[in-house]
Amino acid sequence: MAYRRSALMEERLAGNRVRITKAARQLVAQGGFRGASIAAVAKAAGLSTGAIYRYFPSRAALFVEVLEEAVRRECELLTAITGGAGSAEQRLCAAVESFTRRAVEGPNLAYAFIAEPADPQVEAARLLAREAFSDIFKRLLRRGVASGEFPRQSVEVSAACIVGAFTEALAHPAPRAIRRMDSGKRIEAIVEFCRRAVLGRPRATG
Repeated sequence: MAYRRSALMEERLAGNRVRITKAARQLVAQGGFRGASIAAVAKAAGLSTGAIYRYFPSRAALFVEVLEEAVRRECELLTAITGGAGSAEQRLCAAVESFTRRAVEGPNLAYAFIAEPADPQVEAARLLAREAFSDIFKRLLRRGVASGEFPRQSVEVSAACIVGAFTEALAHPAPRAIRRMDSGKRIEAIVEFCRRAVLGRPRATG
């Protein structure tokens, strides 16, 4: 019986943690990190503020876990795309488009995860996220260079530049000219820039 109570308790604790991170993510999506105070997260999760601190020692620690969960999901999607069917060029474009489209559709979340001023713990998590994304693109670039689809290049530098390019172009608030751009054209421009950077030539037309 004692083991059964322990198992139920563990399940409840795990459930509370999920509720907290889900509530935090929703609040960040609505108003960035600044809109996700501990009090607001507690209210959205249906818990007390004290309960939040039992799971997370600080607001920054909570944001780091929310960011890490998002990065894991993003990496799974990018890995599936870059390792899927199609030419190396097609997979490169599909991966960049997939990432940028989700970011454009959730600008507050994207800004929070990419550029919103935050605690050093969050900044450190962002650096790890960029490294994880770069690793995925490095694998794709290596395969593309090996197959002759991409010209020879430093895949380490190219992958870092790809991630830097689309994250910088997605940072919000963006320059006025980018803000005025239609979201579809903005995504297309980011994809085309990354494609040209890797292949060294414009997209074939006609």
